[in-house]
Amino acid sequence: MKLAIKHYGIIISTLITAYLHISLYPDFSFTLNGFGYIGLLFAYFLPIAFLQDKEIHLILWWGLVIYTIATIILWVFIGDMHFVAGTSSATGYYAKAAEIVLLAFLWADKPK
Repeated sequence: MKLAIKHYGIIISTLITAYLHISLYPDFSFTLNGFGYIGLLFAYFLPIAFLQDKEIHLILWWGLVIYTIATIILWVFIGDMHFVAGTSSATGYYAKAAEIVLLAFLWADKPK
């Protein structure tokens, strides 16, 4: 698989999102969410024939899209919405920005 700009965008925005979630370490659910992003990222890009099969790759694409949308929706319902710079509430806003960028790059990479 030859990487294009959209692929680098997916990689960078996913790693930023994962880092922001993992940086909230004492909260186990955020940490797991961050590692979930990393696992899906590896599955999406690893040059393993099974994972790069057209149907499996489409499932991975949908998995990453749904995972990202679910993370955003859950934050809306149970997240800390009071923005205070330098706190975990601000980290939520930064993560959501990275996730929206991730969705844009994923949409650009939508399998045909």
